[in-house]
Amino acid sequence: MADPRLNSVHLEAPRREDYRRAREMLLNARGFQTMAAEKGDLHAFAADNSHTFIQEPEHEAPAGLKYWLVDKDKIYPLRVGLNTIGRAPENDVVVQDSYVSRRHCAVLVHLGEKCELHDTASKNGTYLNGRRIPGPTPLVSGDEIRMCDRQMVFLAKAGVPDLPAHSPTLAG
Repeated sequence: MADPRLNSVHLEAPRREDYRRAREMLLNARGFQTMAAEKGDLHAFAADNSHTFIQEPEHEAPAGLKYWLVDKDKIYPLRVGLNTIGRAPENDVVVQDSYVSRRHCAVLVHLGEKCELHDTASKNGTYLNGRRIPGPTPLVSGDEIRMCDRQMVFLAKAGVPDLPAHSPTLAG
C-alpha cells in the first residue's frame, strides 16, 4: 500500500480483514474525476510534506476552503479526495485520544460537490448526529461527527450546492 495513511500492518486478524474491506470500499467510492483531482492535489500536498493545515477556531476559515471540520480547539481544512482521521501521525486530521483508532474514519470529498463519511473498521465506531454509521454516509454542513469522546462538526462554505450552511457551536 503506497499511501501510509491507509496501511493495516498494525492490526491483528480478523480486524485487519475488516479494515481492508472498509479501505477497499472507501477507495472505490472516489470515482474517476475525484481520483484525478486528488492525484493532482496529492502532488501539491506532498511537496510541502505536512498535514492538513490547522488553524485556531477563533479565526474565520481560510477564504479558499469549501469544506472543513472544526472541534473545540482547531479548524481542519478538507481537500478534494481522501481525508483520513485518526490518532496515527500519518493522518490528515490527527486526533490525540487513546480511544480513537489509528485510522478511525475518513471524509471523502468528491469533485462533484458532495462529501461522505466512511468508518474504516474502527474498534469503537464512528457516529454521525448521534447514530453509528453502518457504511458510507453523505455529509451535510452542520453534521456532528463523533469518535469516542471526540466531537467534530463538518462545515461547508455558504453557497456550495446541496449543502445548507449553518454553524453549530461545540460544547467544550
